[in-house]
Amino acid sequence: MDSMAGIFRAAVAIGFVFVLGTEIASAQSANSGCALTQVGGTGRQILKCRGGLTITAERGARYTLLDRSRDGIVDAVRARSKAILLDAPKSPSGFVVDTPQAIAAVRGTKWAVDVSAGKTAVFVVRGAVSVRRQAAPAAVVLGPGEGVDVDESTSALVVKRWPQPRVNALMARLGQ
Repeated sequence: MDSMAGIFRAAVAIGFVFVLGTEIASAQSANSGCALTQVGGTGRQILKCRGGLTITAERGARYTLLDRSRDGIVDAVRARSKAILLDAPKSPSGFVVDTPQAIAAVRGTKWAVDVSAGKTAVFVVRGAVSVRRQAAPAAVVLGPGEGVDVDESTSALVVKRWPQPRVNALMARLGQ
């Protein structure tokens, strides 16, 4: 645990950053502006943050919360594996989810991001989400019921209406 405390102190030193995972979920602090709830028997975590942001993470999800504007309010997530469901209120600066393959940006909506080996899937429940590849400026905009799979290729992103079984499977992993 001493090494985790050292990592935590280093993260705070470079800006408001919390790394959440099952092994350090209990390391929440009053400075985070977020309250963490473990969903009994599921391994899921629900994080309710100052400013109205709610994040539901499936068991084993790896992600980092960021405060880009340094105002004490989480306004970005760096997602590295598994799925998270985000419900972000409208804000002038928006909210960003950064993954190895994609960047998803919103001004207020509910959407899911699922990161797996070499691929990121983004699905919109409510609102609109702009998604682009890490290495490309061209973006697509997703509406409710739409999703996009972003891999490491350079081909154009294709927005699709997701079939209900795929939506149900992802939402079930997130307790929805």
